[in-house]
Amino acid sequence: MKYIVLLGDGMPDWPIAKIGGKTPLEKARTPNMDFLASQGRLGLVQVIPDGLPPGSDVGHLSVLGYNPRKYYTGRAPIEAASMGIKLGPRDIAFRCNLVTIARKDGVPIMKDFSAGHISSKESHPLIRRIQSKLGGKGIEFYPGVGYRHLMIWRNGPTRTKLTPPHDISDRPIETHLPRSEGADFLMGLILKSQGLLKGNGTDANSIWLWGQGRATRLPMFPLKGGLISAVDIVRGVGRLAGLEIIKVPGATGYFDTNYENKADYALKVLKKRDFVFVHLEATDEAGHMGDLKKKLMAIEDFDRRLIGRLLRGLKKRAATEGCPYKILLTSDHATPLKLKTHTPDPVVFAIYDSRMNLPPRRRGFNEKDAKRAGDLVKVGHHLIKQFLK
Repeated sequence: MKYIVLLGDGMPDWPIAKIGGKTPLEKARTPNMDFLASQGRLGLVQVIPDGLPPGSDVGHLSVLGYNPRKYYTGRAPIEAASMGIKLGPRDIAFRCNLVTIARKDGVPIMKDFSAGHISSKESHPLIRRIQSKLGGKGIEFYPGVGYRHLMIWRNGPTRTKLTPPHDISDRPIETHLPRSEGADFLMGLILKSQGLLKGNGTDANSIWLWGQGRATRLPMFPLKGGLISAVDIVRGVGRLAGLEIIKVPGATGYFDTNYENKADYALKVLKKRDFVFVHLEATDEAGHMGDLKKKLMAIEDFDRRLIGRLLRGLKKRAATEGCPYKILLTSDHATPLKLKTHTPDPVVFAIYDSRMNLPPRRRGFNEKDAKRAGDLVKVGHHLIKQFLK
């Protein structure tokens, strides 16, 4: 048996009046997702436990079967694991975004949490410059992917209060600056970075620190397999779980990602292993932008170019080699276009088993049909156990 998890980051949404009260999942043309929903188990799963932040870190821990209340220590230490950065027991990792801060009516606002989706080629020299000027004495900056980077504070404080920049898009930043323990020092780094970033030729004019935490460890995932993602936070969870991180040419974490290569490399993993996890970031990026057109495009590309291609390969292999397979299609959280940030709403899931020859039902992979199905998994990290049984 081969097991495949397909995760569309931030796909679930709220009804939108502009498209007749439908959600993007209802509106988008998704014949392959609908096939999985119509011939498999369909429902909702609460991947974000009450009281924990609704992010990809918590959501992916849940989807892979790890109780976030037990294993979640923060976003940045998971990304540090992905990048191979070793943390001591008292070290604190911080997510370090390159952002665009602008003034509106004289008030500083978070204009763009991604600095215009700055490329890695553009951002790496900037982070190296910041490291050369601000690093040292226990402070270390590491270049990541695009706008997403890391800062390590050796023997740093644990009770600092910070805000994710994507939570305050187009809003004043004043009440969301660092607070509590270590706040003055972190604020000093942010202000100094603004001077270092002046006139660099990109939209990046400041760093923004958030997602801090100490190192975490996970038990090994019960199956040997691989994980495909262009995002450090997702790769970090996979690495901590003992999964092989598969590098896919053209995987970018954005709308231009190579969907076809992701499908092909997933099929390659399944030749040697029994499990593969495939992550798509573009749907979440569209949610943060509040762009309906881009979210519909990302959902449809995910369905047609990745899921459809993968299904064709799996069906061909099942016919020629007699290899059955199961697919879990879900998400890590909702990213409603109206809010431009994450919410802890239950997310849609579908489980399809190629051995089950069920008559198709008139339902699709969307929030309304999933709710109507009446199958609610209240504890998110239990779903993978049901899937693997």
